[in-house]
Parts: sequence; C-alpha cells; structure tokens
Amino acid sequence: MPREGARQGGTFVIVGVAATLVHVAVALAAREALGLAPLNANLAGYCAAVGVSYLANARLTFRRPSRNLAQFGRFLAVSLLALGLNQALVYLLVERAGWPFWLALVPVVLAVPTLSFALSKLWAFRAA
Repeated sequence: MPREGARQGGTFVIVGVAATLVHVAVALAAREALGLAPLNANLAGYCAAVGVSYLANARLTFRRPSRNLAQFGRFLAVSLLALGLNQALVYLLVERAGWPFWLALVPVVLAVPTLSFALSKLWAFRAA
C-alpha cells in the first residue's frame, strides 16, 4: 500500500501542476488581457482548471471511474472548499496586504493542493 500511496501522491502532483498551470495561465490572462479584478480573474482560472483536475485525478491518480455522480459531488465539495481557501488567500494578500496578484498565487499553489490531496484521497475518491 505504501507504493500505491506514493504513486497516487506523485500522480496527484503531476495532475496538480497541469491544473495549476491552466489555472494560473487563465487567471493571469483574465487579469491582464481582460482587465478583470483579481478575485474574478482567479475565479476564471479556477473554472478552467476544475475539469482538468477532476478527470485526471479520477482516472489517473485514484484510478476511479469518472462517471460517478456521488464521487463527483464529493470532489466538487472538496474543490469548492479549496476555492474558498484560494479566494480567501488572494483577497487577504492582494486586497488587504497589498501584494502583487502574481505573488499572492505562490502561497495559493502551495497550500490549496496539499489540503485537496488529503481530502481527495480520504473522502472524494475513496473506494466504495
């Protein structure tokens, strides 16, 4: 089982990097090209990345079927919790602390995936 946990962790990192790159690219493009406010730009990034994250984690990380409504519901709950943490960090760091938007994304991409993996493994994608 430790091997499987290590495989899952490694795959989760790879999927997370791909989803994070999608998130950051869309968020920065929405901010710079469309002039969206930081929280709206961040939300656009999140929306673009969530589909990548669910499908890849279901199929590759946790080797679960992707067409499972209960599982998707749990994933969505984890994802929305992560989004709340994500938005709170962006708000606090950009709006309250005055950090540049790009710098605020650094703690976001470190803290949020850690919490997401734990909740995904233990709850969202748990085997029946």
